[in-house]
Amino acid sequence: MTQNWTPQSWQDAEGRQMPTYPDSAKLAEVTEALRRFPPLVIADEARALKADLAKVAAGEAFLLQGGDCAEPFASSLSEEISYTNYIRDTFKVLLQMAVILTFQARVPVVKVGRMAGQFAKPRSSDFEDIGGVSLPSYRGDIVNGIGFTEDDRIPDPQRMLRAYSQSAGTLNLLRGFAKGGWANLENVHSWTLEFMGQNPWTEKFADIAARIEDALAFMKVCGITSDSVADLRTIDFYTSHEALLLPYEQALTREDSRKPHNYVDTSAHMLWIGDRTRFEGSAHVEFLRGIINPIGLKCGPSLEPDALLKMLDVLDPDREPGRITLITRYGHDKIEEHLPKLVRAVKAEGRPVVWSCDPMHGNVVKAGNGYKTRPFERILAEVRGFFAVHRAEGTHGGGIHIEMTGQDVTECTGGGMDLSESALAERYHTHCDPRLNAGQSLELAFELADMLKMEMKGKAGA
Repeated sequence: MTQNWTPQSWQDAEGRQMPTYPDSAKLAEVTEALRRFPPLVIADEARALKADLAKVAAGEAFLLQGGDCAEPFASSLSEEISYTNYIRDTFKVLLQMAVILTFQARVPVVKVGRMAGQFAKPRSSDFEDIGGVSLPSYRGDIVNGIGFTEDDRIPDPQRMLRAYSQSAGTLNLLRGFAKGGWANLENVHSWTLEFMGQNPWTEKFADIAARIEDALAFMKVCGITSDSVADLRTIDFYTSHEALLLPYEQALTREDSRKPHNYVDTSAHMLWIGDRTRFEGSAHVEFLRGIINPIGLKCGPSLEPDALLKMLDVLDPDREPGRITLITRYGHDKIEEHLPKLVRAVKAEGRPVVWSCDPMHGNVVKAGNGYKTRPFERILAEVRGFFAVHRAEGTHGGGIHIEMTGQDVTECTGGGMDLSESALAERYHTHCDPRLNAGQSLELAFELADMLKMEMKGKAGA
């Protein structure tokens, strides 16, 4: 597929944001074990996602991508939280968001979770200083521990085996939810989380659920049921994560047995390159250029049009629809300044990319009480700016990429439920960056559906 590429050719390029393991022999032992393990996903699943994303690139569907900032190991959760419920509740919220978008905006939704592998995180500094003590930064549970102790912060390759095991269990659970009938539209009322209670967003979702049930009842009378139409009882649900820890990604890369010289990273259906590892000569770019998976590319204020086009030449020389998702991350006050020049350059080249908005990473602020947070109003403003740019440039915004959870957390301020800075300390549980809670996620979905409806009306009137 790709000239002068092997699964290990990244080792000759510049690798950033990866740990230095003190025991190289132990690292080799772990990666060799992973190399012999079964794949977590298969090539045909990655190709199916690519085909779905090609529809998004063509304006025929919308990409919903969401999940944890840094996925925790099950052992890292508090005792009162079951890991099964932790996964289930995030899945529930993503299902609710997808239903809102599909029902309100009349658009098919491609559902991708930041799940079953989002264990590694880039950091702005290699070291963290607390009280005069300096230790290696926490880089995600796959690398080291979040506890501020020397033992916790030593990079341990054995953690990769735990990551693989938990990813396998999570994928099994997600496939069961998606294909075993749990996602049946006839169960739409049961997707509401118990702690949500009565608020404007659960009430609005309950209204949608009731209208869906009425429609299903009519279809049943006409002889159309979930037993006869598989799309009513099952969904396609894909996984993704940042391909940051390359020894892990390489160990899980396999040659397609049916298509020689086609390599798939079996750790997830979709992988992305972060803002800190996106540069010319990057080991991460070198690795991802050779796999057949759909690829995401984070685009921040530092990315210029010429550099982006060069990156696309490397990652997608064949201009394959569904191959590339450009994930913009600017901040609410910068997106309308920086995004247009990238959109114009890509449009002029005729690149069949998906444009997706990450409204989270450019909108981090420090609250007065010291907590890192993301104001909901800024998140929403960036999404509006994203669509405004595409409307002005004659292109279409194809997706959203958010950090969220199904847990009742208090990490992002604002929204219709008016979460204040003083409330952040109540349930601030994130391992890294603040996430939208279930209520804020639903609110965003309703706001997004309204934006998409306006976009559709604009196209119809054009």
